Amino acid sequence: MKYTFKSVCLLWMLCFTLFGFGQSGVIFDESGYESVLQRSKKEHKSIFYMFYASWCPHCNKMKSEVFTDAVVADFLNKNYITAAQDIEKPEAEELKRQFNVSSFPTFLFIDEKGILLYSISGEFKPDALIAEAKDAQTTEKQLPYLKKAFEADLSNGDKCLAYITAIRRGANRKASSTAAHQYLQTQKDSQLATAANWRIIANAVTDIDSREFQYVLQHQGEFADVASEERVNRKVTNIVTELLKPLVEGLDTIAYKKQRLIAKNINKADIDLLVFNYDCNIAESAKNWKDYRAVTKDGVEKYIWNDQRLIKEVGQVYLKNITDANALRDVVQWVQHALEQNNSYDGNVLQSRLYLKLNDKAKATLYAKKAKQLTVEVGWNSEDADQLFKQLGIK
Repeated sequence: MKYTFKSVCLLWMLCFTLFGFGQSGVIFDESGYESVLQRSKKEHKSIFYMFYASWCPHCNKMKSEVFTDAVVADFLNKNYITAAQDIEKPEAEELKRQFNVSSFPTFLFIDEKGILLYSISGEFKPDALIAEAKDAQTTEKQLPYLKKAFEADLSNGDKCLAYITAIRRGANRKASSTAAHQYLQTQKDSQLATAANWRIIANAVTDIDSREFQYVLQHQGEFADVASEERVNRKVTNIVTELLKPLVEGLDTIAYKKQRLIAKNINKADIDLLVFNYDCNIAESAKNWKDYRAVTKDGVEKYIWNDQRLIKEVGQVYLKNITDANALRDVVQWVQHALEQNNSYDGNVLQSRLYLKLNDKAKATLYAKKAKQLTVEVGWNSEDADQLFKQLGIK
């Protein structure tokens, strides 16, 4: 039989679509959700759907070490329609929204009607993945069953916790917040500070303005008694992070300025430090050096005065982006304080470059020599110091 070039290409494309990222082990269908769902209806088998990214090390490890395992391949290929979706492709956006996919890899177990039965995320060993895939076949562990059981008894904390725990295995806190608030609305304020209720609040409450979180802020000692002070502090930090981090990453400066005021009202030292760092990050990302200057001038001595690493990070930003002489004189004082805490090579190099930017050759030479001396004493690479020596004409 003769094959045309076109037929050979079509055959190759079909193989690529069906096998996805490997022609041995688990056979992945990457033809798209609707196509996979039709296969599921036709074959009366649930779908095991992997959401992955080419840049994700955990995804790549699962591909190379877990899905090539013969036992894993045998179980998944026999019991599921195995499919995969590259999240960098445009068609992935709607699926990510539909199934609350926010981390990678995420594995969804979907029935032939398109109903999500079970979800998990992260890296798994072969035995652990098979155990999860078996749990996904157990009705009592599936999301629809747990949801129905909870909604039939909204005041039952155990049923609420079981449901939100199942959601959290494959999605973030926000995906479980609705169920948590439904349950917590059945609890009076005086009932909130229990170990069971703390687990629900810690795992699923994401709204900083919510009645439950505000109650935690006002009664931290009571919650520390049923959990621990460390866990309460971690929850406060997490909820502020979940509030502000997306706004910083999205450069939504208007919303950020509004929401940061809510975080600042918490009035805790570690939260003030967190907000200071976000203030610096959003100003730097927006290249708003006026704001960056104002934030650091007000906050360096308040929040990071005893952290020489963070002071040097601020110094590097000034070195690269700020030309105002008064601002540079401030930062050399901050870096000097950092050097008093730890006479580091990189700190001396930074200080030399800052003085060079201020056209103070004598001070620049002094710190360049200090940096060079440190490399002689400990045998470090002196490339940066050597470059400064060349710029300054030091013999």
